[in-house]
Amino acid sequence: MVIDAILKNVYNNHMSAERIFYDKTLFADGLIVEMVIWKLPKSTKERPHGLKYRLFYGRDGLRIVGYDNERGKGDHKHINEVEVPYKFVSVEKLVADFLADIERIKHEKFN
Repeated sequence: MVIDAILKNVYNNHMSAERIFYDKTLFADGLIVEMVIWKLPKSTKERPHGLKYRLFYGRDGLRIVGYDNERGKGDHKHINEVEVPYKFVSVEKLVADFLADIERIKHEKFN
């Protein structure tokens, strides 16, 4: 399972910053789901969990849902054009929240 692979690498990898998970799915309609997680060499005030991540749902040039922790902004998410803080709890919750937002947006689009 994807989350098991992420967790194994996140919690067992203590070397310098390195990409520990990458997955990209391209859909026939042009939409993309891409998830990238890096393990940092140490925790920081901005990233106390010791991770850098970027989760993207959209198409070239259009972010519909995004979760990231860009330097200077900390953990946050984007829903269409709106950016709001995100409370990071765990990798499992991060991925689950991201996928739930994608499903919610898809549902809203068709209702």
